[in-house]
Amino acid sequence: MAKKKSFPLRINEDILSAVQKWAADDLRSVNAQIEFILREALQKSGRIKKSNKKA
Repeated sequence: MAKKKSFPLRINEDILSAVQKWAADDLRSVNAQIEFILREALQKSGRIKKSNKKA
C-alpha cells in the first residue's frame, strides 16, 4: 500500500464548495474526492497507469 503524505492546499472558495458538493454526492470525503479527480486526470493524460482500484 502506498504511503500517503499531507499537503497544504490553497483553493478558491467556489472550487472548494463545488468539490464538497461533488464529494457528498459520491459519498466521499473532500480529500478522497480531490485524490479521485487528480488520479483520473493523471490517467487521462498518460502520466500514470490506470489501476483497478476504485476510490
